[in-house]
Amino acid sequence: MSRVCELTGKRAMVGNNVSHAMNRTKRKFNVNLIKKRFYLPEQEEWITLKISTSALKTINKIGITAAIKEAKSKGLLK
Repeated sequence: MSRVCELTGKRAMVGNNVSHAMNRTKRKFNVNLIKKRFYLPEQEEWITLKISTSALKTINKIGITAAIKEAKSKGLLK
Protein backbone atom coordinates (compact mmCIF):
# COMPACT_ATOMS: atom_id res chain seq x y z
CA MET A 1 0.00 0.00 0.00
CA SER A 2 1.28 3.45 -0.86
CA ARG A 3 1.85 6.40 1.45
CA VAL A 4 -1.50 8.10 0.87
CA CYS A 5 -4.01 9.29 3.45
CA GLU A 6 -7.30 7.46 2.91
CA LEU A 7 -9.45 10.39 4.06
CA THR A 8 -7.71 13.46 2.66
CA GLY A 9 -5.74 11.99 -0.24
CA LYS A 10 -2.48 13.60 0.91
CA ARG A 11 0.62 12.21 -0.84
CA ALA A 12 4.36 12.64 -0.64
CA MET A 13 5.75 15.84 -2.17
CA VAL A 14 9.05 16.24 -4.03
CA GLY A 15 11.55 18.98 -3.29
CA ASN A 16 15.23 19.69 -2.97
CA ASN A 17 17.89 19.41 -0.29
CA VAL A 18 19.83 22.66 -0.56
CA SER A 19 23.37 22.79 0.79
CA HIS A 20 25.18 25.91 1.96
CA ALA A 21 26.89 26.01 -1.44
CA MET A 22 23.40 25.96 -3.05
CA ASN A 23 23.88 22.42 -4.44
CA ARG A 24 20.47 20.85 -4.97
CA THR A 25 19.60 17.17 -4.71
CA LYS A 26 16.12 15.68 -4.94
CA ARG A 27 14.31 14.56 -1.81
CA LYS A 28 10.84 13.47 -0.71
CA PHE A 29 8.59 15.05 1.90
CA ASN A 30 6.57 12.07 3.17
CA VAL A 31 3.16 12.39 4.80
CA ASN A 32 2.91 11.76 8.54
CA LEU A 33 0.70 8.65 8.41
CA ILE A 34 -0.66 6.46 11.19
CA LYS A 35 -2.78 3.33 11.17
CA LYS A 36 -5.82 3.86 13.40
CA ARG A 37 -8.93 1.85 14.26
CA PHE A 38 -12.29 3.60 14.54
CA TYR A 39 -15.65 2.35 15.77
CA LEU A 40 -18.68 3.15 13.62
CA PRO A 41 -21.75 3.09 15.87
CA GLU A 42 -24.22 3.20 12.95
CA GLN A 43 -22.78 0.01 11.41
CA GLU A 44 -21.64 -1.45 14.76
CA GLU A 45 -18.20 -2.37 13.43
CA TRP A 46 -14.56 -1.38 13.66
CA ILE A 47 -12.66 -0.09 10.62
CA THR A 48 -8.92 0.44 10.20
CA LEU A 49 -7.77 3.48 8.24
CA LYS A 50 -4.33 4.73 7.24
CA ILE A 51 -4.69 8.46 7.84
CA SER A 52 -2.52 11.54 8.23
CA THR A 53 -2.27 13.18 11.63
CA SER A 54 -4.03 16.26 10.28
CA ALA A 55 -6.95 14.02 9.28
CA LEU A 56 -6.98 12.65 12.83
CA LYS A 57 -7.38 16.19 14.17
CA THR A 58 -10.28 16.69 11.76
CA ILE A 59 -11.91 13.45 12.94
CA ASN A 60 -11.57 14.58 16.56
CA LYS A 61 -13.25 17.85 15.62
CA ILE A 62 -16.16 16.76 13.37
CA GLY A 63 -16.44 13.02 14.11
CA ILE A 64 -15.62 9.88 12.16
CA THR A 65 -18.98 9.57 10.38
CA ALA A 66 -18.87 13.13 9.06
CA ALA A 67 -15.24 12.71 7.95
CA ILE A 68 -16.05 9.48 6.08
CA LYS A 69 -19.10 11.09 4.48
CA GLU A 70 -16.95 14.03 3.30
CA ALA A 71 -14.27 11.69 1.91
CA LYS A 72 -16.89 9.68 0.01
CA SER A 73 -18.32 12.85 -1.52
CA LYS A 74 -14.83 13.75 -2.76
CA GLY A 75 -14.41 10.24 -4.20
CA LEU A 76 -11.57 9.20 -1.90
CA LEU A 77 -13.36 6.28 -0.20
CA LYS A 78 -15.50 3.57 -1.74
